[in-house]
Amino acid sequence: MLVHPQFDPVAIALGPVQIHWYGLTYLVAFGLFLLLARLRAAQPQFAQAGWTKQDVEDLLFYGVVGVIVGGRLGYALFYKPGEYLAHPLEILQVWKGGMSFHGGLLGVIGAMALFARRKGRSFLEVTDFVAPCVPTGLASGRIGNFINGELWGRAADPSLPWAMVFPQSGSLTPRHPSQLYQFALEGLLLFVVLWLYSRHPRPTGRVSGAFLIGYGSLRFTAEYFREPDSFLGLLALNMSMGQWLCVPMVLAGIGLWIWSGRAVGSAR
Repeated sequence: MLVHPQFDPVAIALGPVQIHWYGLTYLVAFGLFLLLARLRAAQPQFAQAGWTKQDVEDLLFYGVVGVIVGGRLGYALFYKPGEYLAHPLEILQVWKGGMSFHGGLLGVIGAMALFARRKGRSFLEVTDFVAPCVPTGLASGRIGNFINGELWGRAADPSLPWAMVFPQSGSLTPRHPSQLYQFALEGLLLFVVLWLYSRHPRPTGRVSGAFLIGYGSLRFTAEYFREPDSFLGLLALNMSMGQWLCVPMVLAGIGLWIWSGRAVGSAR
């Protein structure tokens, strides 16, 4: 079976300055967003609507703030509310780790709502624009998880060719490299589907709904291979916290998909 390579978490050391792999994956994520969003802005439906390079750069700024603030607050509220309520200042200690995708998503939604208001655009127009540019950033983040040897998978059959031992787990149990599963599913696969689907004009809200359904469904599936957080374990119905957070996400996506279709129909 395979053994996790035990990467040095520091990618580049220049004297006292240390650049961690995880920080580099965030930079890659933001760079990919900038590239893809500029391509989106050049598509006819958005170019005609007046989207500019400055809009893309502003979106990136709003998105970065939303991801960091929402991701950190989401982790504190969803995963360790008791601990952070007792020591609220520790929420600011982001260098100690602890980010939640679902919290980050809520943070980005709030940031996009503020961007839409200041730019005089509809909220769903903004989220439809952004949605296909997000999965590559998620993929980059999962590579960071793998390099750090964190968020490892559940125990796997030792005969599985890619079963991997993660020494960081404190055991020699072969496990699913669930970080790579998520990289492939909610990163690459979701990006390809959304990018191809959104190349042509769609009813307002339809691309956003597709993102919510797609990510929620793929993350829900990947959670069956990911080891639940040790301090939470499995919750009701033997589902992890990540799965429970995906349920309202998928339901919201389905509701948005149905609403966007009816809105088009009523407009006719």
